[in-house]
Amino acid sequence: MSSLVLYRKYRPKTFAEVVGQEHVVQTITNALEMGLVSHAYLFAGPRGSGKTTIARLLAKAVNCENRKGAEACNKCPACEEINRGGAMDILELDAASNRGIDEIRELREGARFVPARLQKRVFIIDEAHQLTKEAANALLKLLEEPPAHAMFIMATTEIHKMIPTIMSRCQKFDFRKLNLKEIVGRLEWLVAQEK
Repeated sequence: MSSLVLYRKYRPKTFAEVVGQEHVVQTITNALEMGLVSHAYLFAGPRGSGKTTIARLLAKAVNCENRKGAEACNKCPACEEINRGGAMDILELDAASNRGIDEIRELREGARFVPARLQKRVFIIDEAHQLTKEAANALLKLLEEPPAHAMFIMATTEIHKMIPTIMSRCQKFDFRKLNLKEIVGRLEWLVAQEK
C-alpha cells in the first residue's frame, strides 16, 4: 500500500469528481464556459466540504492550456505542475498561522508581479476569517484594484467573522455539509479503488 495520504491520492482532479456541492460546481463551470470568471471568490462552509478542493480546481481551470469547456485537461504542463503541487504561481496562505499585516503586504507585493509560468497568479487564502483587522484592510485594497493577472480565492468556516467590505467584493458561495449518502458513496468508491 502506498504511503500517500488517501485524501491527497483521491482528491478530485476535475469538477465532475466533486461530491455534494453541485450548486457551486454548476455556477463556477458555467462562469468558466462563458468566460465570466471573477477576480475574487469567497467560499464559506464547514470543514471538509470541498472549499480548498474547488479552489484548486478553479485555479487549475483558469490556467489550463487545453481546457475543454470548464474542465482542465490534466495533461498540459500547467495542469501537471498544479497537480504535483509545485506551481509557483498558485500560492496558498493559511490565515490561521499567517494572519498578520506583514503576510498580506507580502501577498500584495507578490500580486504585482505577472505569473512566472501560468496565465494567472492565484492566491488561495484558507481560514480567511482569522486575518487581523489590519491584514483584512490591506487585503481589501488589493481586492478593490486587483491586477488583471491575479485571482483571489478565500475560504472560511466562519463567514460571520469576515469583514463586510471584503465579502462585498467577492463572489460568495455557501458550501454545505455532505449528507450521509454522499459520504458512504464516496467511501465505497474509495474502497473499490484500493482493492
